[in-house]
Amino acid sequence: MTITTTVGYVLAGILAAAIIFIGARFLVAPRVAAAGYGVLPDLDQPGAGAYLSVKGIRDIATGLFVIILMIAGATHLIGWVMLAATIIPLADAAIVLRHGGAKSIARGVHGGTAAVMLVTTALLLLSS
Repeated sequence: MTITTTVGYVLAGILAAAIIFIGARFLVAPRVAAAGYGVLPDLDQPGAGAYLSVKGIRDIATGLFVIILMIAGATHLIGWVMLAATIIPLADAAIVLRHGGAKSIARGVHGGTAAVMLVTTALLLLSS
């Protein structure tokens, strides 16, 4: 495994672990997780908790997809999946901005995540 591949795998693993953690936080501490996302829903409204639970489960599954590909050693496939998944933090940033959320979270958290995902994609797709 080249240094490029190793760094790509480490970044992919960190991203996978982070999104699993974030997903779990949406299940265990939805108010805190929503604040970290950048938009605070009214959790007193019926159904609001359900949407946050859905987000949590989907985040956990997304992280597990990456881990499964890592275990399989599918370097290039992880790169392509990371590239496709970059739409998630980009859309999250747009959602936060469109709904009056914190610009710092939209740009810093979601934009930063998208940037790290693109670097990870490049490392994995360019590795031999």
